[in-house]
Amino acid sequence: YQQGVPQQGYNPNQYGQQYQTQPAQPGYGYQAQQPAGYAPPPAQPYGAAPYGQPAAQPNPDAELWSWFKAVDGDNSGKITVTELQAALTNANWTTFNAETCRLMIAMFDTDHNGTIGFEEFRGLWRYLQEWRQVFSRFDTDKTGVINAQELSVAFTQMGFRLSPQFVNLIIARYDPQSRRGLKMDMFIQACVLLKQLTDAFRSRDTQQAGTIRIGYEDFMSMVVLNKP
Repeated sequence: YQQGVPQQGYNPNQYGQQYQTQPAQPGYGYQAQQPAGYAPPPAQPYGAAPYGQPAAQPNPDAELWSWFKAVDGDNSGKITVTELQAALTNANWTTFNAETCRLMIAMFDTDHNGTIGFEEFRGLWRYLQEWRQVFSRFDTDKTGVINAQELSVAFTQMGFRLSPQFVNLIIARYDPQSRRGLKMDMFIQACVLLKQLTDAFRSRDTQQAGTIRIGYEDFMSMVVLNKP
């Protein structure tokens, strides 16, 4: 342990102080961004407001409804994993990973029918914008990819104390081809997995000691239930 450098490994007293399921915290200082590669609804034509009168304030629900209708390609009133994936892109214009889209839909699919309606979409969209702010915060070189050094800083600030070797393992797992870093979709997936596994570990760490004794089937259940 060095002064100012956290020890590696699970810390029952630190974890969870900063990180939440919806990770953006007040005071992050980043404005919500439009999704990369997806154009916003068309603006009103010039002259819509008479000269000398203030323009009407935008209606957030109307704008969100426009997004919902644009994503709902078959006009069914429900958004599927395929439709959500087609609407979302990373900073390098690659489409979102299908597993990440399934993960996000499952988190907000309150009626468990495999799709999301408008009210469910409202929560998912807010969640996604918060993740964009988090990703932008830690992508300090603005490459659209979070490298190992940036990922290590992100995990530390989220309350995870992990070794450089483990961080490299995460990158190898979620960027198997180049092993260079994580795009936003894989960053979301990795962070959600770490949160779920740490919660599962913590529920078994009744003494808050940072170690547990676990049976084989319990271990297998924990992995299967939390695997993205």
